[in-house]
Amino acid sequence: MARREQAPRRLGLGRKPNTFFGGAAILALGILIVKLIGMFYKIPLTNIIGEQGTADFNNAYYIYSVLLTVSTAGLPVAVSKLVSEANALGRRNQVRKIFRLSMAVFLLLGAASFLVMFFRADMLAGMMNDQKAAPGIRALAPAVVCVGMLAAFRGYAQGHGDMAPTAVSQIIEALCKLVVGLSLALWLVKGGSGPDVAAAGAITGVTVGTVVAVAYMALNHVIKSGRERRLSRDVPDGSGAILGELLRIAVPITLSSSMVGIVTVIDSALVQGQLQRVLLEDPGSWGLYAGVTDFAPLQAALEAWKAALAPGGAADMAALSAQLAQSAPPQAALALDEVLQDVSRTLYGNYSGAINIYNLPTALMAALTASAIPAISAGLARRDRKGAAGISASALRVTALVSLPMGMGLFVLGEPIIRLLFRSLNAPLAGSLLSTLGLTAMFSCMTLVCNSVLQAYGFVSVPVVVMVLGGVVKVVTNYWLVGIPSIGIFGAPVGSVLCFALCLLLDLALIARAIPHRPRFAAIFLKPMAATVLMGASAWAVYGLAFRLLSSVPEGGTERAISWGGNALATLGAIGAGMAVYLVLVAALRAISRDDLALMPKGEKLARLLRI
Repeated sequence: MARREQAPRRLGLGRKPNTFFGGAAILALGILIVKLIGMFYKIPLTNIIGEQGTADFNNAYYIYSVLLTVSTAGLPVAVSKLVSEANALGRRNQVRKIFRLSMAVFLLLGAASFLVMFFRADMLAGMMNDQKAAPGIRALAPAVVCVGMLAAFRGYAQGHGDMAPTAVSQIIEALCKLVVGLSLALWLVKGGSGPDVAAAGAITGVTVGTVVAVAYMALNHVIKSGRERRLSRDVPDGSGAILGELLRIAVPITLSSSMVGIVTVIDSALVQGQLQRVLLEDPGSWGLYAGVTDFAPLQAALEAWKAALAPGGAADMAALSAQLAQSAPPQAALALDEVLQDVSRTLYGNYSGAINIYNLPTALMAALTASAIPAISAGLARRDRKGAAGISASALRVTALVSLPMGMGLFVLGEPIIRLLFRSLNAPLAGSLLSTLGLTAMFSCMTLVCNSVLQAYGFVSVPVVVMVLGGVVKVVTNYWLVGIPSIGIFGAPVGSVLCFALCLLLDLALIARAIPHRPRFAAIFLKPMAATVLMGASAWAVYGLAFRLLSSVPEGGTERAISWGGNALATLGAIGAGMAVYLVLVAALRAISRDDLALMPKGEKLARLLRI
């Protein structure tokens, strides 16, 4: 038993090896539950609202995310910090004043964001090159106000060291989104509504979730405040001083947090704009999407528009944009613009569906991130640099062991996974995009944890700069590749691969230079990579064999086809075989240590089971 307790002591974790403790444990568990609920929301939702509805949903949500980040990203952290400090000094009146002022600021910012989203929804949707996203943007507008109030309540509770209300409210939000959003979307589709209206119905579930979560947090706040009968004679600071301190902490965090959302909005708008430009100017590119959508309406609209042009006029996107900017645009221009947007929504909707699956591995890393930061910080606080470095190495190795096989699975089984989960998407198109995004998942998961390690060592702004550089690479690459007629939408995920590959390389270089007792990267990555490659090969081989056994050549056809049930058996069999091969290789190669397992829940029991 003494030997088993030794490893956690080397990491500076004390007697208890499990770092899922206290507030970090509750928040990590809450995040994990929310992400799992989100998975059960996004998959059926895509099948309900289809390709175009998925594009409308995501475009509306991207706008919401940016305004939400601007309104609430940094202030909860600032409120939590100031409340915690005031509590430590017994300044109860200061705590109450911080809460009241923060609630006022949140409501002001939320109201401003609501006005922009509700009354300028058409402008925002046009900016995304998707006018059909406007109903969804309006449906989300009230949520910005509610989330601002939630941020104040959550910051106040976390400042008291109470993480449970935050986790519970997040789960309430996710459940309402799941139940209300899916029910509304299904009801609207069955009633004959278009994909854009169904997407707005699904998004309404998000708004309802925030309203219910605010009600819960307000009730929790009233109950907790009622129990606090302690009188305090402290004189709170002036409103100007408190607001100044709130903004001093919040503004840098808000700016850094906004970067990812802003880059996503810019990238999405440019990709859809480039798709529409190429579809208009180079009809030869239509062959790239044979079988994905019907181009007859676009052909008719394009011919009608060209016929209405002045003799010798250029038939390009610049000419169409100039006509649409007129106070009374020609009917032919309006019709062509609508058809172009419909086609690009179909193509981008397939990409959005693939992104929903790509996001799952990253979401599962959130729990590890939440536990690694406090563990590393605790070691540094004790001046145990070697122990902190050991935890950092273990966090990187566990991330590699989990994220690499998930990314490889998406890479080799992209199309089968799309066929299994999304009947409403075009499997060859979305599957190809998902395979490329599988490579991105490997880099993005590792980048997420590298950022956490750097932040735990005090390099708070460095990961932000790295992500901005990666974002620039993503936007430029996607704009260039999608604008090539022979590449089109297939170039959209390539920018993500290059973005996160660059971010990971820069993060690892910074860790190697800035952190004492830096981890040995070869020892961390080589064994997981070897096991992952062999796992991918086995999954690919098993699916190929199962496909040959379960598929058939349709009468009059030349290519083999497989039913949904046959594909499900082949895909699940390939995933099972890949997992079995991977686990055997990880155990045989000793790719994980007892120290690594100490970072995971029930790590000691798992170590005993694996005889490590």
